[in-house]
Amino acid sequence: MSGSEGGGTAGAPRGGARRAAKPKRRLQPKLLGLLLGALVALAGWGLLVWVAVDSGRAARGGDSGKWGVLAAASLGAVACLFFCLWLVTVLLRRVGILEERRPSAQAQPHRH
Repeated sequence: MSGSEGGGTAGAPRGGARRAAKPKRRLQPKLLGLLLGALVALAGWGLLVWVAVDSGRAARGGDSGKWGVLAAASLGAVACLFFCLWLVTVLLRRVGILEERRPSAQAQPHRH
């Protein structure tokens, strides 16, 4: 066999073989803000879980006023964790690790 063994003609340019140079990654302030916000929300979650556990122990020990603190800290912890996960999702989409969610034709309701 002469030339190319892949079935193409010898000397023919290969389509799509060249790639552009990868752009240099720079630190983007918006992404840094998302990361810092997620870390603050995660730290808030940890603090609120600690407060909830401590309040629960005190409430079970007889301090009935701690039940309200327990409920408020629990709800706050849930909100902080949700906010943290939302910020991480937005960050990963902007970096390009996760794809944007696009509605498909199958997701739309059928019309009869």
